[in-house]
Amino acid sequence: MMAGVTDELIWDEARRWREHLDASNGTGPNELTLRILKITEEAGEAAQAWIGVQGQNPRKGVTHTVDDVVGELADVVFTSLVAIASLGADPRQAVTAVVEKAAGYLR
Repeated sequence: MMAGVTDELIWDEARRWREHLDASNGTGPNELTLRILKITEEAGEAAQAWIGVQGQNPRKGVTHTVDDVVGELADVVFTSLVAIASLGADPRQAVTAVVEKAAGYLR
C-alpha cells in the first residue's frame, strides 16, 4: 500500500467516484445499468489478461503478466464498490456482510 494510504481511502474513493459519476452522468436507470455493466467490462479485461498470461492466443503469445491480472481484478473490485454505492447502499456494509457469510462457511 502506498505511504499514507489507509483502508478508509477505499471507501471514501468509492463514494467520491459515485458522486462524480452522479454529477457527470446523472442517476437514472440507464446510468445505473451502465455502472453495473462496467463490472462485466472490467471482468472481461481480467479474463483477457489471464489469457495473455497463459499465451493462449498462438498469434500473440504471452502478452500479460500476473501483475496485470491482479490490477484488472482490483479494477473489478473497485468498479463493484462504486456500483454498490450508486445503488444507494454502503459498500463497506455490503462487503462486510459477504465476508461474514463466507467466514461462516469454513466453520
